[in-house]
Amino acid sequence: MAVRPLKSARRGPSPSAAAEATARFLDALGLPADVRAAADLVETPRRVAEAWLEDLVDGYGRDPAAILADGLASAGRDLVAVTGIDYHSVCPHHLLPSRGVAHVGYVPGGKVVGFGQIVKLVDALAHRLVLEEDLARDVADALVRHLGARGAACVLEAEQLCMTVRGEKRAGARAHAEAWEGVLAKDGPARRRFQDLVRASARGGAASARKKPARRAKARGRRRGS
Repeated sequence: MAVRPLKSARRGPSPSAAAEATARFLDALGLPADVRAAADLVETPRRVAEAWLEDLVDGYGRDPAAILADGLASAGRDLVAVTGIDYHSVCPHHLLPSRGVAHVGYVPGGKVVGFGQIVKLVDALAHRLVLEEDLARDVADALVRHLGARGAACVLEAEQLCMTVRGEKRAGARAHAEAWEGVLAKDGPARRRFQDLVRASARGGAASARKKPARRAKARGRRRGS
C-alpha cells in the first residue's frame, strides 16, 4: 500500500487540525454510515485531539533540563531511588498506548532534586511517541546529563497494547526495559541495592493488588520535599 510522504511538522500543536485529522481518519475507516453519523461520534474528533495533546504527547512541551534545574547542593554519595512510579506512553509504531511502572535511581554527583521532580521527569519523557527501551535510556541519561549524577538507572515494566490487543495478542505479557549509566552501569553495592528496591517494590505491588485491586501503587523513596 503506497502512503503519501508526511508533510513537514507543524511549529506547534493545533487542536483544530488534530480534530480535523481525526474526523478524516474516522471517515477513512469505512464505518457503516449510521455508525459514522451517530451522536456518539459527533464530538469524538475534538475529544481525541484533547486527549492526545493534553495527556498522551504533552511531554514534548516539557523540558527535562528545566525539570532538573533546581537541584540542591549535596555532598551525599549514596543511592537515591524512587520506585513504583505509574506511567503511560504511546508506541510510535502503531500509536497504541502502554501503561506500566518505572523505577528510577541515581548516585548524586553534587546535587539532588526532590522526588516529585523524578516523577515529573518520567512523565515528560514518557508522554511522547517513544519505545520503552528508549524511554528507559532517556530517563537515565537525563539524570546524568542535566543533574550531574555519577550514575543513574531506570527499570520499566509495562503492558504494551501493541502486543496484548493486536499481533500476538498475549493479554498477560509484560515488556521490561532497563538502562544503566555511569557508576551504576557496573556491578557494585549501589546497583545491587537498587535492584533489591525494585524487587521489593514489585513484591509489594503484587501483594497490594491481591488485597485491593483498585488501589494505585505509590512512588516510594527516602523522605524529602518535592
